[in-house]
Amino acid sequence: MTPPDHIAVQDDAIAARLTPIADPLDPRIADYRDVRDRDLKGRGGLFMAEGAVVLRDMARSARFAFESVLITQKRVPAMTDWLAALPDAVAVYVAEGAVMDAIAGFPIHRGILALARRGEPIAPQILLDDAPAHALVLACFGITNHDNLGGIFRNAAAFGAAAILLDPQCCDPLYRKALRVSVGAAARVPFARLGPGPGDAGNACTLLRNHGFEPLALSPRGTLTLAQAAAHYQGRRALLLGSEGPGLAPDLIAAATSVRIDMAGDFDSLNVATTSGIALHALTRQAGG
Repeated sequence: MTPPDHIAVQDDAIAARLTPIADPLDPRIADYRDVRDRDLKGRGGLFMAEGAVVLRDMARSARFAFESVLITQKRVPAMTDWLAALPDAVAVYVAEGAVMDAIAGFPIHRGILALARRGEPIAPQILLDDAPAHALVLACFGITNHDNLGGIFRNAAAFGAAAILLDPQCCDPLYRKALRVSVGAAARVPFARLGPGPGDAGNACTLLRNHGFEPLALSPRGTLTLAQAAAHYQGRRALLLGSEGPGLAPDLIAAATSVRIDMAGDFDSLNVATTSGIALHALTRQAGG
């Protein structure tokens, strides 16, 4: 492999900190080996992220700390500013594309992976307390598909949602695929898990109302249209989303203000990520006048 001091990098300090990896079995990159299998097994307090956009977003957040980086040679010149900003303790491993593919177990077309440490969990009460006076938050229940959850986070970032609450059944927004689909939004939008006690998923509407949020539960049979809900509720609002198929539990819908998206004919099925985008757009557009 080309020595790191021969990699086309203008900054000598950057070149000096690059550690070349030529052997996919090199023990120094064991955490990157067979990425998909490790994703499924979990990484404890660590998670894997990929892609320049995602990693740049993560670097702006104080919630995460990078442990190490694995990058292809050809991606180094375009990432020198980001690499230079990393703490000295973060190891930066560089490999040829074929070697990186062999390490990960499949082609990494974005050419950059990073292992990061999760921050301390945030209590839902704290997120709600810290939200602005006219904040819109999302509360997700039973969203187990990583593509859907990533899409919801992406929409939340696009429309300025203040936070996302996740019930215990929701999948991990920092799972590599969910983080990639969110285009880094899962590192940008604050989120918290609902758990036992006052923040329990079964008491979600009580929790929200105690913090001044009107819970708006999306349902095909909602009593209000999106336009009516947007016009009537102008303060703190929480948009409740359920899984595709079962949707929200009846007790959640009964405890909230139910809202519907009118659709053509007798068709009442929308992808949940698409639903979140439509509802967020309607609610934020009305609030913005």
